[in-house]
Order: sequence, then structure tokens, then C-alpha cells
Amino acid sequence: MKKININIAVDTVEALSKETLVNHIYVMDDSTFNSKGQGTGHLETTCQPGQVIHWVATAIDLQTPVCIRNISFLAPHTGEEKPSHPSPATCTMSELDLLTWSGTVPYYMEPGVHYRYRLELQIGNGKLSVMYVDTLSLIYEY
Repeated sequence: MKKININIAVDTVEALSKETLVNHIYVMDDSTFNSKGQGTGHLETTCQPGQVIHWVATAIDLQTPVCIRNISFLAPHTGEEKPSHPSPATCTMSELDLLTWSGTVPYYMEPGVHYRYRLELQIGNGKLSVMYVDTLSLIYEY
């Protein structure tokens, strides 16, 4: 089964100046199953149980680096956060271009259910450098 790559392009300058990722991230994948919302902050990645997914974030402004701090899945139907991988305490400037995340789509996914996840990014360093969106999802369509 082919790995799915999810690429997150971040307009870091705008996100920092507006203090939000909303309308400042552009998410695309290479799924062969016709994902919806390509190039927006509302990507619905269509996948299959057992498939590997690899996330990578890239800053549009190369002088302001970005890293993935955490990805946590929200419980279907309730939107509550489910435990996921622990978040690193901080991402140092030297680590920002190295952090990517990978995971395997669980076999318990129900067909047709959107599994929303919270994507937490760190842009540079500072008090307001950590931001998140929870508008992205995985969906198993058979």
C-alpha cells in the first residue's frame, strides 16, 4: 500500500502577524483516493487502514522556520481531543527543518467517518510561536 505524504505550506509571516494559522496554511496530499480540500486548511485525506501517512511542514518565508509540535486526533462525533504522541517541550531553531511526523492509519477506522485532527505548529520561537488548527481530517472510504 502506497504511503501518503501530507505537505503543509505555512505563510509564517502572516500567521505570526495575525496570530492564527486560519487562512495561512495550505495543505496538500498525494493520496490516490481523491482527497477533498487540496490546497486549503480543510484537507480531508482519503486513506485506507494500515496505510502510512507522513506529514511535513514547510515555511513559505524561508527566514521564519516552522515545525510540527504535535498531531492529536479528536474523538469522532464529540470533537474532544484523544491522547496522541507527546508534544516536545520546544523546537529549537536548529531542529525546525528536521521535524516530520509519520503514523499508520488504525484498523478500527469506520468507513465514511471523518477523523479530525489537531495540527499544532511552532513558528520560530517566542511567546506566540505555537498555534494550531483542527480543521483537517482523515477519512476511510472503501
